[in-house]
Amino acid sequence: MKNIVVFTTLAITATVGLTQEMGRVLSSTPVIQQVGVPRQVCSTEQVVGPPPSTGAGATVGAIAGGVLGNTVGHGGGRAVATVIGALGGAIVGNRIESGGAPQVQQVQQCGTQTFYENRTVAYQVIYEYAGKQYSVQMPQDPGPFVKLQITPVGSSTPPPPAAGQYRQIAPAPQVYVEPTYVESPQVVYTSGYYARPYYAQPYYAPIGLSLNFGFGRGYGGGRGYYGGGYGYGGGHGGGGHR
Repeated sequence: MKNIVVFTTLAITATVGLTQEMGRVLSSTPVIQQVGVPRQVCSTEQVVGPPPSTGAGATVGAIAGGVLGNTVGHGGGRAVATVIGALGGAIVGNRIESGGAPQVQQVQQCGTQTFYENRTVAYQVIYEYAGKQYSVQMPQDPGPFVKLQITPVGSSTPPPPAAGQYRQIAPAPQVYVEPTYVESPQVVYTSGYYARPYYAQPYYAPIGLSLNFGFGRGYGGGRGYYGGGYGYGGGHGGGGHR
């Protein structure tokens, strides 16, 4: 029971999906194209040749030659002479008959040639349906109306095609990607000149020099006299004598 319900539903759906309508034809223009058609062409030409042989000359010559051979022959050789005379007469008679004026004969010659004709190969039809016009190419003239296959609402299909038409499929849109240009790395070229190396001079700390000249005077307890002193980088001094 369940299978019957499913099949019934599918049949109803298919019937709805195959709904046919009629479109009104606005114009039907024949598409003309040249087609090559082979044909046999015959022509008659005059050919000059020898006259046809009927055999009458050979017959008359054979009879005349046989009579002559029979007359010339004697005894047992008469039969042989008759045969030889007949053969010779036939040959001579045939030559005489063929030696007449040449005869002109009509000879027919045939060949195949290709002729080009303008023929209708299709019809460019413009029809109207639901307030819109459509153009299709059909193999035959559809007449005032064309049968259309209607797709149910909600289906994303192209406009209704006419029955028996050559479907025209639009080419897929082409997407052009803008090329990306990559800058080339900068190349640095160095010259072949080598700078002379520079060596720094060694550094020596300066030598300190100090000169100190002085005189001092001192007094000591008790008796004595003063003394002087001098120094060079040091000091020498005299002390009092007691």
